[in-house]
This record gives sequence, structure tokens and C-alpha cells, in this order.
Amino acid sequence: MELNGKKIGCIGSGMMGGALMQAIAKKFGGENILVTDVDFSKAETFAKKIGATALSSNTEVVEKSDIVFLAVKPQFLPAVLNEIKASLSEEKLLVSIAAGVKLETISTMIASYYLPKIRVMPNLPATVGEAMIALSPDTNCSEENVSLVKGLLESAGKVEVVPEKLMDTVTAVSGSGPAYAFMFIEALADAAVRFGMPRAQAYTYAAQTLKGSAALFLEDGRSVSELKDAVCSPAGTTIEGVVALERGGFRNSVIEAVTAAYKRSVELGKK
Repeated sequence: MELNGKKIGCIGSGMMGGALMQAIAKKFGGENILVTDVDFSKAETFAKKIGATALSSNTEVVEKSDIVFLAVKPQFLPAVLNEIKASLSEEKLLVSIAAGVKLETISTMIASYYLPKIRVMPNLPATVGEAMIALSPDTNCSEENVSLVKGLLESAGKVEVVPEKLMDTVTAVSGSGPAYAFMFIEALADAAVRFGMPRAQAYTYAAQTLKGSAALFLEDGRSVSELKDAVCSPAGTTIEGVVALERGGFRNSVIEAVTAAYKRSVELGKK
């Protein structure tokens, strides 16, 4: 994929916006990227790091960009959109990573239903190029628009197009999921420390086990149940651990966690 001279603007250079821009810069070059932030010194430092250009004005970033990423927290989005809406033309493409904010809401805020818009939900592993990213275009987006943004974001991880009605589910599973995974890593490591393993080594064993298991599932082709059964020898150690997890309500706890995150995402979307 080629950018063909297109400029990418990013309003917000925090963790998530920064991770996406860094991945894009690594693949396509930072000279095509313009960034801004409420803290201009932060934008300058980040721009220098990835070879991009920092601008002090959100409006200027929009005016000079073909694709504009909105990498701001949901509560700040209305003010930012009000500031830039006069600079948005239908030739530009707006990409929002604001959690819980629907495309229709953005259209209302900018008083434009014809500007092509895409809603994106990445997750924290974007910082190491291993994100799970969901992408939902509105009806004004052409296949070219979708393909372009998908190609850009694939530099940060795996990207799939989903209907917007699934975005709250995506938020609860892959958006929040890394926190659940980190808690599991921590629990495994705590158990290892309990039985004598040094803390640093325990974290390495726990983290690599989750990483390897995920990679095996994605590449092997067998179901998770089949892979679990492959580890559980009859009357062995693993099946005893599985029984203990089931006794403690492991699956139900995970489902309840995702359900709680889902409900909160829906709630945020109504504000």
C-alpha cells in the first residue's frame, strides 16, 4: 500500500494515538504525519521521536491533513470537534478512536452527515505492534477509504472490519482484555513466587506462557477446547488445575468482567 502523498494528522499524542502514529511512521515514514496535543511540548517531543511534524493548532492539523485521527478522550471530543468542524471538508477522512462515541454522534457534533468517518477501537498492545483493532466505517466511506485506513492500522497489529453495533463488545473484550490478561499473568507469577521462583523469572514464565498459548491457537487451527484437552493428560497435573479453576468460577468471572465493561461502554455512549 502507498500513501500517494496523503498527509495523516493526529489530534492527541497520548498512549493510544502515539502508539498508532509510531507504528504508521515506522512503516510509511514520519514525514507524512502531523501531530498536535493540548501540551505542545509533548507533541514536539513525540514528533521528533517518530520523524513527524508537530503543530500547535488542531485546526492547522486538520487543514493540512487528508486523514485526521481523533485520539482524544471521549469527554474532550465535543470541544475538539467544535473547534475543528469549520475546517472539515467532505474530501477529508475522519478516524475516531474515542471509546463509546458513535459515528452518528460525531456527525451531529460537526453538523455534517456526508464527511466520511471511521470509528476505530485499538488496544494497548498497539505499542508493540500486536494490537487487535476493530474498524467500523459509516455509509459515506468508500472501499478505498476503508482499505486505506485498514492498511495504515495493520502496521500496529491485526485489523478487522466490524459493524458498529459490535463496538461495545469489542471495547469490553479486546479493548479491556489486556487488563484481564495482565491480572492473569500476575496471578500465575504470584503462584510461582509462592513456590520459590524469583519474581522476575516468574513474570517471564507467566507472560511467555500466555503469549505462546495465544500464538498457538491463532496458528494451529484446532479449537481452544481441543488445545486445552491436549495439555490435560488423564489423571495428570493440568486437569487438577483446570478443576480448581472451574471450582473457583474462573469462566464465570471472566464473562462477568466482560459484561460489566460492556455495560459501561454502552453507558458512556449515551452521554
